Amino acid sequence: MSAGNVDHLVQLLAELYPNDDPPISGHEELFALIDSIKEGDVAWDSFSITYTGENPSELWMKQPFEVWYRDPLKVLENQFANPEFNGKIDYAPKRVFRNNKRQYRDLMSGNHAWRQADILAKNEETHGSVYSPVVLGSDKTTVSVATGQNDFYPLYASLGNLHNTVRRSHRNAVALIGFLSIPKTSREYADDAKFRKFRRQLFHTSLKHILSSLEPYMETPRITKCVDGYFRRVIYGIGPYIADYPEQALLACIVQGWCPKCIAPPNNLDEDALRHQHVYRGHHHTDGVSAGFSLREMWDDWGMVGDIIPFTAYFPRADIHELISPDLLHQLIKGTFKDHLVDWIVQYINDTHPKQEANRILADIDRRIAVTPTFPGLRHFYQGRGFKQWTGDDSKGLMKVLIPAIIGHVPEQMVHAVRDFLEFTYLVRRSVITEDDLRQLDILVARFHQNREIFRDVGVRPDGFSLPRQHSMVHYRHLIQEFGAPNGLCSSITESKHIKAVKRPYRRSSRNKPLGQMLVTNQRLDKILAMRTKLRFLGRATKFPQIEVLPSVTLAPVPDMNAEGFEGDGVDEPASMGDIKLAKRAVPRRARNIYEVANEIQQPQLPDRVRQYIHNYSSIHVAQSSQEIDLNDCPD
Repeated sequence: MSAGNVDHLVQLLAELYPNDDPPISGHEELFALIDSIKEGDVAWDSFSITYTGENPSELWMKQPFEVWYRDPLKVLENQFANPEFNGKIDYAPKRVFRNNKRQYRDLMSGNHAWRQADILAKNEETHGSVYSPVVLGSDKTTVSVATGQNDFYPLYASLGNLHNTVRRSHRNAVALIGFLSIPKTSREYADDAKFRKFRRQLFHTSLKHILSSLEPYMETPRITKCVDGYFRRVIYGIGPYIADYPEQALLACIVQGWCPKCIAPPNNLDEDALRHQHVYRGHHHTDGVSAGFSLREMWDDWGMVGDIIPFTAYFPRADIHELISPDLLHQLIKGTFKDHLVDWIVQYINDTHPKQEANRILADIDRRIAVTPTFPGLRHFYQGRGFKQWTGDDSKGLMKVLIPAIIGHVPEQMVHAVRDFLEFTYLVRRSVITEDDLRQLDILVARFHQNREIFRDVGVRPDGFSLPRQHSMVHYRHLIQEFGAPNGLCSSITESKHIKAVKRPYRRSSRNKPLGQMLVTNQRLDKILAMRTKLRFLGRATKFPQIEVLPSVTLAPVPDMNAEGFEGDGVDEPASMGDIKLAKRAVPRRARNIYEVANEIQQPQLPDRVRQYIHNYSSIHVAQSSQEIDLNDCPD
């Protein structure tokens, strides 16, 4: 609520209950009460970065760029101590087997965490410590276009020890730790080499400084209180980084069009894909190339930005090329499916048919999509696929109904290519991925590469398929083995966090220098959530007494607790939403029995046909055509 709305609410309460004093006098008392909460309190700090090169002639060279951040060490320690995460944290790497076959689940079930723990175990000072990989994520987001381009650059952090289900449920398992600066200049200097270099340096320098409080405890254990009440010696490390492709290129200091994981040439990314003969990038590889080649040769022949040092070079046991995580949303769902396959199919129809016939075919595809019957899990597209702006949910919904919509209108091999890709996508979206699944991934990638050649043959992709987001599919097997199931590291997690951490606080602000107001809003929300968690678990431990927080504020008695915890309050393992919203409109009453169904779909013979089918299905006699059965012999 805004301050004015809080005051208005207090006035309403005073008029509704004239004999009782309102719980607060106005927004000043409410905000002061929230600010006095100590739980979850991590203050914001800032630093500024300026250009220090020669001849500062342009405006961007003279102005400071401010970065706001919170101490990530305190944020992560709050996550370690959060009682909501009890039983959902792994304090040691694990290898999960079922039927003698390994399973990949959470981050700590992958090879990366196991390998890091092996390194720590060799040192007597760190032997027996808890290894905690820090999951990072960043992505620009736009909050307003009509009133001017207002962009923000949030940076998030999460404990890699948390289970994927906790990270996906958005219950403060992913915390906002900073707002990076977005340098801007006039169109004249936007492509200037100095400006581009400074923009990259600003990004990596900011990350290095924000994470500097973690660096001493990447080699020396820090005593940390954990959610189960025990104190453990914790060693932190840079974990996987969640980012879309442009952000990955910035992180890995590579040229756009190249792969951030391997050195495959940009004009033939998948040349060695099926043979898994990748030469993976790494800091040691970059150092070797920089020693023997010039900056121009590094750019042209290796796709490296040689004059930028990645932020991971300043932290022990960290290599950004190894830590870039898979991205289901931008690489597969919105990338390969929406931007590639769907657009290629539309282009094929437009190229191979006269305009009028192509429009008729596309209209029939839209009609097939629109008449998809109502069923749980299926989204209804009343206008077909003809909407202008797609969201991730739009793409995921369309993936379920596209194949029956295009059959008969495109070559069979094109349908097979879409089918292979969808099978691959649904397989890597699972929460548990087995060794058999990994072998199936190799088969699906090989089949997809073979069947997608139809798009080259018909002239839709005459230059081939060197597309970084599509090329990323060949790395998924290795990334799953390193970091577990990709659904716990998808950029959809940070995209969802944008709403609570950036967009809603912006809308609540006065729009005049909104960043400071957004910082305060986020800090207060974290305090409220932390205090709410504390009171809930305090009440659980003391069998729900009436708790007095301040003399002027008394909480109502808490409802009875069942064996599972609070009634409808907590988010358990299977849940994937942090809060629930009611529908904006009521669902119309639908058919509730077979006769109403028959009337709704205008098939009056449906009840008789169902009776005949049930008789035939349950009969011990020789099966016969259902329609030949006498209705008098059928169940009612």
